[in-house]
Amino acid sequence: MGGDEGTPDRTIRVLLVEDSEDDAELVLIALRRAGYEVQRSRVESGAEMDKAIEDGEWDAVISDFNMPHFSALGALSVLHEHELDLPFIVVSGAIGEEIAVMCMKAGAHDYVMKDNLARLAPAVERELREARVRAERRSAEEALLHLALHDPLTGLPNRTLMQDRLEQAILAARRDARRLTVMLIDLDRFKEINDAFGHHYGDQLLRQIGPRLQGLLDETDTVARLGGDEFAVILPECDDLEMAKTIAAQLLEAISAPFRVEDQILHVDASVGIVASPEHGQDVQTLMRRADVAMYAAKREGEGCSVYHVEQDRHTASRLTLGTQLRQGIEQQQLVIYYQPKVDLRTGELVGVEALVRWHHPERGLLAPDHFIPLAEQTGLIKPLSVWVLSSALEQCGRWHAQGRNFTVAVNLSMRNLHDPQLPEQVAEVLQTWAIPPSMLQFEITETVLMTNPARALEVITQLSHMGIQLSVDDFGTGYSSLAYLKRLPVAEIKIDKSFVGEMAHDDNDAVIVRSTIDLGHNLGLNVVAEGVETRSVWDQLAGLGCDLAQGFYLARPMPADQLERWLGRTATKYGEATSKPTVQYAQIH
Repeated sequence: MGGDEGTPDRTIRVLLVEDSEDDAELVLIALRRAGYEVQRSRVESGAEMDKAIEDGEWDAVISDFNMPHFSALGALSVLHEHELDLPFIVVSGAIGEEIAVMCMKAGAHDYVMKDNLARLAPAVERELREARVRAERRSAEEALLHLALHDPLTGLPNRTLMQDRLEQAILAARRDARRLTVMLIDLDRFKEINDAFGHHYGDQLLRQIGPRLQGLLDETDTVARLGGDEFAVILPECDDLEMAKTIAAQLLEAISAPFRVEDQILHVDASVGIVASPEHGQDVQTLMRRADVAMYAAKREGEGCSVYHVEQDRHTASRLTLGTQLRQGIEQQQLVIYYQPKVDLRTGELVGVEALVRWHHPERGLLAPDHFIPLAEQTGLIKPLSVWVLSSALEQCGRWHAQGRNFTVAVNLSMRNLHDPQLPEQVAEVLQTWAIPPSMLQFEITETVLMTNPARALEVITQLSHMGIQLSVDDFGTGYSSLAYLKRLPVAEIKIDKSFVGEMAHDDNDAVIVRSTIDLGHNLGLNVVAEGVETRSVWDQLAGLGCDLAQGFYLARPMPADQLERWLGRTATKYGEATSKPTVQYAQIH
């Protein structure tokens, strides 16, 4: 069914399963009286129904319950064989409650008595509406499943799909008694491009990496983006390390060729770590860790690529040193919290800030989280680091609370945090120390973290929710959590990943994903936050789509507490109406 907006088309294509032409005509009269223009075909056997389904498209099936050579239950079976989800309504002259229940259990959506056909049109209307809803919450599931396995920026397989393919390749190689090769590729000087030209240029460059690599590989090989500027290549049929080094050299040459991004010519190089199975490992985790070691060796030695060797695997002196320095940094208060505002798209009011940790390294300057959070995870420092971030953020929250500024503070939780059974107790202690109401604290948790150990995650976040703490699913759409699981979680908010938001003004696919995610979140009763809002056009587009909150450089960059207070003073915590430009951007006071 369809039509122009405001004048819905009342044409309906009905497949009638009925042995009586007279009874079929009565059904058609009931539908026409309700304003439907009916296109129909009547069948009275399984073979006829099978052919009708193959030859045409149908909006609904209306079936007599019992016929000499066929039945409604048989018609349902044919429908299921074709894997069609169409409204199926049983119309019968004599059907008891027990038989009606049997039909509903078999998949029928409703039943109408032939002596009360006035019920038929409303039932059809309702079931058509329900069918549209089912076709949409399915489209959303399929989109989320694709997103769960692919990097949203480049379209390449993501870490989850890469790990699954590598596991299958390991099993196949073990079965066939042969070797396979894996490469880890990290771009050099990519941060300089982001700093000099902005993330938009960096993202466009990353999108060109995949096609360059894939053009040199076979169809059986996998190119994946693991995150940031890190890529992986699986060569399931490369059983010669010398050949692997030759391929790596070709990949490096392809990457080093100039990239054209809009009006700029950009250059990057890369470092490659190479491992082979079985000699360097026979499981995904070991191979990827050792590929990482080899990649860092290649980067350190400036050789472009390096094959893993056991001598490299001493966690390298520099990484050991950095781990020691991080421990000292936590103890010596070298860490600092930056805060990024979250603004209500309808009212322009500041409703919260996200706490983001930075490290003032004595030699390397200000380091972003991706330079030391993975190290903290590997060395066990994530727990004291997280406690420090939580305590510092809530201490600052207490100061703002005393000034009458009652917005929430969001803190990110890692996988190790979420699997720590002592976490709820520690959080309660910190809240009590700074006299902060639990409702002013929000925890942000990525889908990937949630799905690593769903049962344990559900247990911990349920305890946190019962304490009155708000919970948010971060980077929504880049990991994978089924809608059924998401509905069980006591979360109040989902955050659309910036990789979708940033390009929605120029990319129709991203715009569809953002709109669908907003609708999905609202259907689940959740607030929706858009991350990565960097332009006026994206702000206006999100406001038009009914998104609740926005976060990004267009509003304000992450900033220390004192700068945030100056920023608050200039904006008076207001941006104006959702369609108007913020009165002050962070760039004006930075």
